[in-house]
Amino acid sequence: MSRSLKAHLLLLAATLVWGATFIVIKAALADASPLVFNAVRMVLAAVLLVVIFRRQLRSVTVGAWRAGFAIGTLMWLGYEFQTAGLLYTSASKSAFLTGVSVVLVPILLALFWRGHVNRYTLAGVLAACIGLYLLCIPAGQGLSLASLNRGDILTLGCAVAFAFQIIAVGRSAQHYDFAHLVTIEIAVCAAWMLISIPLADRHGYLRLTPRLIFALAITSIVGTVGCFIVQAWAQRFTPPTHTALIFSLEPVFAGLTSFAVLGERLGARAIVGAALILAGVLASEVLGQVQKPEAEISDELGEEAI
Repeated sequence: MSRSLKAHLLLLAATLVWGATFIVIKAALADASPLVFNAVRMVLAAVLLVVIFRRQLRSVTVGAWRAGFAIGTLMWLGYEFQTAGLLYTSASKSAFLTGVSVVLVPILLALFWRGHVNRYTLAGVLAACIGLYLLCIPAGQGLSLASLNRGDILTLGCAVAFAFQIIAVGRSAQHYDFAHLVTIEIAVCAAWMLISIPLADRHGYLRLTPRLIFALAITSIVGTVGCFIVQAWAQRFTPPTHTALIFSLEPVFAGLTSFAVLGERLGARAIVGAALILAGVLASEVLGQVQKPEAEISDELGEEAI
């Protein structure tokens, strides 16, 4: 199995985990406010990463610190914009607008880094965006420029931050050790979250119930440590546009998990949307020519794999 294929499969697995843990997080928010939950989750993950990579961290370079700080700040901004936006907009609109990052990635690459995206990937991005709209926005609840409120604008800021985070991880992973990047990224994000709680969540609360402890364990160990290690490693061998497309499957996996565990049913509109997202990913991965980053060349040199 080539590293490119392994990277794509691992990103798909990480997206599956994020989608599957949605119902766990939703239940846990009865015992903790969103910002407090995310902060505790990130702090636990940062501590675990420091323990896991304590030897590798002895050789962290200044460049890795800078890259990790930038990526962690972008991640924190994404979470903060999303959480703040949810105060003023619906969960369905938030899910769709967050997913707009799949469209922003190729646009930002073209604007700032002269990136080239082939027509199949562009078609996949368009199909995924339409699919996200059908999956997340209920019939009759349209979305237009005139209907955008403050929460929608904040959530669009979240999409921009996550798009830049995907691009930044992809570019930085070509030059720095993924263990350094992911540890600094999560630690910086956790620090920003702790600082922002007194300012943005003055009425935050935390009740250590078995349900919350389970959710924190799953999301910090698997959803954060495991999945972000995967992202930091896999994006060395996967173009950012492909990563964004794969991440667009998160609401699909969330819907499937809700159906399997809670018995929640997807309507015809949502099913069509999920199918379009899947078609978009397949169009990019199967029909589009995978453009391998330069680091893929190291595969032939026998560099250690994950």
